[in-house]
Amino acid sequence: MKKSIYMKFLFCYAVYGILAFVVVFTFTQFSTLKYLQRKEAQRLYRESALIAADYAAEYYKSSITLDDFQKHMEIVSEYMSAEVWIVDNSGNILVDSSDPAIVHKAASAKYEKIKNFDIANFGNTYSTIGDFYGYFNEDTMTVFSPITISYRNRGYVLIHKPVSAIINSSDGFINISFYTVMIVFLLAFFFLIIFTRSVYIPLRKITKVAKIYAKGDFTEKIEVNSNDELGYLANTLNYMATELDTLEEDQRKFVSNVSHDFRSPLTSIKGYVEAMLDGTIPVEMQDKYLNIILFETERLNKLTRSILDLNQFGHHGIRLDIADFDINNMIRTTIMTFEGKCREKGLTFDLVLTGKELFVKADMSKIQQVLYNLIDNATKFSNPDSSIKLETSIKNEKVLISVKDSGVGIPSDSINKIWERFYKTDPSRGKDKKGTGLGLAIVKEIIQAHNQNINVISTEGAGTEFIFSLPLSSRESS
Repeated sequence: MKKSIYMKFLFCYAVYGILAFVVVFTFTQFSTLKYLQRKEAQRLYRESALIAADYAAEYYKSSITLDDFQKHMEIVSEYMSAEVWIVDNSGNILVDSSDPAIVHKAASAKYEKIKNFDIANFGNTYSTIGDFYGYFNEDTMTVFSPITISYRNRGYVLIHKPVSAIINSSDGFINISFYTVMIVFLLAFFFLIIFTRSVYIPLRKITKVAKIYAKGDFTEKIEVNSNDELGYLANTLNYMATELDTLEEDQRKFVSNVSHDFRSPLTSIKGYVEAMLDGTIPVEMQDKYLNIILFETERLNKLTRSILDLNQFGHHGIRLDIADFDINNMIRTTIMTFEGKCREKGLTFDLVLTGKELFVKADMSKIQQVLYNLIDNATKFSNPDSSIKLETSIKNEKVLISVKDSGVGIPSDSINKIWERFYKTDPSRGKDKKGTGLGLAIVKEIIQAHNQNINVISTEGAGTEFIFSLPLSSRESS
């Protein structure tokens, strides 16, 4: 079973939560405790130094009695929540803030002596943690400061504070850290919900529909309406599906139309050849049917050329040989190829050309193909003894070329379909058996390859006008 991105995200979220709590209860707790111990040791040391410089100095100078000294230490002890001892160099306890009886012992020279007391046991620090020579039943932090009178060391101020009190303070900070992590974790969960609704669910919809697209069904639509990258992706996929569905339908129509247009002449050719071979068509009539076969062959050849032309206009575009040429001269030259057909139908050309010469910038051979196809259509669908008007004009640095006939026109329901490949209006099928339905598709592809436009204006029974644009040559602009 494949793991989804969402499950991986949830797994990372859970691991993050677990690691956060582990870090708080290990590293954070240890670091906090060490930090508070260091800070408390510094605070107690400052207090012990003040006591040594103030009260202890006054006592050794006989400014205050031992009883007064004891009372002062009891007050200081209560303020600091710690025990204050005053010991001499030999380790005799002179003052104990937690035991007033010590004063009377000291006064009668019956000192309570700290066994094995040696200030050197503190090392090069001013504090230590332990049971302090067995005097305490729990770990206790002891800080000392020497009492110096006239450059002579007279004793020490010792301050004892249970480590448990520091741990309690540390636990308070840890609880704050714990609640902070909980709040952050809940906020992360809130953002996880937002992520689920705004990212995962739309992504799951996109993935689900993409699987359907992969099976060839492009009818399903992705219902994602957000105005972000996912919404853009969904709209892009919907557009892609619509285009693929249309393309698939166009391919089916294309194959159907190609099959139809190839099958008809091939059937005729096959039938006439078989009839001549088996004697159904007598020898004296074979010339007539050979001409029909030749006609159908030319029709197949024209259809094949048109398909090959359209094949050039793929997604990679068509290679254009852009050059400056005289469009007016091209129009005059092109209409000369239709003299025979126009003479048969009694058609005339009405030329309304701007200037003697009018230069455009385009692919000369491709534009000649466009003109030929448009004029050919005009001659096919014009009424006998009518006129075909060709006009050129300049507008907004572009040359507009118009081919207008006064023929049968195009039905309104067919206007938007005439550019489709193999599309033929009913009048076309009746009047022009040689038409392939590819001419206008080729015309549009060529004009679009030049990044120009082509439009059609038609009134059924009155005629049709095709207008396309080309870039004006710099020779004309200057």
